Amino acid sequence: MSLSHKTVDDMRTFLQPHKHFDPEQRMKFYDSWAATYEQDVEVMNYRAPHLVVDFLNANYSGNREEVQVLDVACGSGLGAKLMFEVGFRNFVGVDGSKGMLEQAEKTGLYQDLRLALLGTEPLPAQPGSFDVVVIIGALRDGFVPVSTVRELCLAAKPGGYVCMSRLDTNCESGNKYKASMESELQLMEDEGLWTHVLSQNISKYMIDVYNGSEDVQNEEYLSGTIYLYRRSS
Repeated sequence: MSLSHKTVDDMRTFLQPHKHFDPEQRMKFYDSWAATYEQDVEVMNYRAPHLVVDFLNANYSGNREEVQVLDVACGSGLGAKLMFEVGFRNFVGVDGSKGMLEQAEKTGLYQDLRLALLGTEPLPAQPGSFDVVVIIGALRDGFVPVSTVRELCLAAKPGGYVCMSRLDTNCESGNKYKASMESELQLMEDEGLWTHVLSQNISKYMIDVYNGSEDVQNEEYLSGTIYLYRRSS
């Protein structure tokens, strides 16, 4: 149950300005949002963290207590909390927002938290260091660029897994981002960097808070995709 008293329309109003922010402005926005982020995303029925962790839980057979997890764009630590519930124990988090990292630190789940604006700064991870690399929600138009996908792969150990979700926004730039990402994923597979394990389409990723809806009882949802790849040995 959400503790937020905000409505979906409140979230639309709140999020409208950030569509036009540059990356640094967006991180400052997330700094200011961090304290109420988890309550607010419940209002938006942001299902991606639960769906991604369920997907990973169903398709990962390694020793969860021992594996090292890199949680990229970790935000407040919501994904790590859900992964902890299914047995994962060792987390390193990366995010571009200091405010979000402060919230993540409060979870007590991370061995290390690293500040980096992805796409502008390199991913702060030693190549070949992690058994599982996860990124939930940030692969989308205007946020983390497609070029970061290659860095996610290189951060994984040989034989390690990369689990990613992408939100598909209903706009031309969102469609271009999707096509660019799909092309990069295939190119990396053709180059022998990794192999595709499984993908899953999500019809209800989150309520579309970026476009107005006249029917409050039947809110439109944005869709997305979850991917699982295994780095080549």
